[in-house]
Amino acid sequence: MGEKWTAADLPDLTGRTVVVTGATSGLGLVTSRELARVGAHVVLAVRDTRRGADAARSCGGSCEVRELDLADLASVRRFAAGWEGPLDVLVNNAGVMAIPERRTVDGFEMQLGTNHLGPFALTNLLLPRLTDRVVSVASNAHRRPGVDIDFDDLNSERSYSPWRAYQQSKLADLLFVQELQRRLAAAGSPLTAHAAHPGYAATNLQRGTGSAVQRAMMSLTNRFMAQSEEMGALPVLFAATQALPGGSYTGPDGRGELKGHPAPAVLSDNARDPERARRLWAVSEGLTGVAFPFPTP
Repeated sequence: MGEKWTAADLPDLTGRTVVVTGATSGLGLVTSRELARVGAHVVLAVRDTRRGADAARSCGGSCEVRELDLADLASVRRFAAGWEGPLDVLVNNAGVMAIPERRTVDGFEMQLGTNHLGPFALTNLLLPRLTDRVVSVASNAHRRPGVDIDFDDLNSERSYSPWRAYQQSKLADLLFVQELQRRLAAAGSPLTAHAAHPGYAATNLQRGTGSAVQRAMMSLTNRFMAQSEEMGALPVLFAATQALPGGSYTGPDGRGELKGHPAPAVLSDNARDPERARRLWAVSEGLTGVAFPFPTP
């Protein structure tokens, strides 16, 4: 990728429209701010529109706020139904991490619902409007030993582990991107699907674990090990704007992909498995009631 890429290398995005989910703080806010800085019209898709308005004002440039709760499929459908005109880029950034057991409005385990099923439905509903690409924010956590999709207990109804559910949801994000790219190519679509991860970045995502001990440990490690939100957002910005092959995965270039500048990231064997990807897609269609909108051979 040549020289170390930074936000200063972003191209002029005047005339382009980007949706960023979960844009009130963290990576989503940095991503929105940087895209708006180079001329994009950025739609901050957020649960709390009051916080979203504050975030939009802090971004400057051309920004607007629209309500979207990925843990509620009715909200996802309203957002998509209300979209008029073309959309260049969708950044599926919103997510939750290692939270106490909760359920979405539709009864899904909250991390699976927010991190995978909500974005799955949103993406497929918006695909007919898209002109360029989809970017999903993943995590290095998908590469932890033993991480897989538990098709026999996808919704963690038999047992629940906050970290296992999070890791599964991030693996699901990557399988989604792989299968989406396969389907887009088969349909002859010019759209592409990409994934990116921030490495180890200090963001608000780490404050939702529900464990005071874990929060204290993360606060300590953040101080000495984590990179900034601005650095963590670089792989996302790179994936959203650069000429990349469909199905690409971008992360930091440092040791263990924890810190650094955008570079190709490593997928686990499970994340590269087309059979898992196809099976998860079929299950996700069944759970959400949303299907791929384009005919394929």
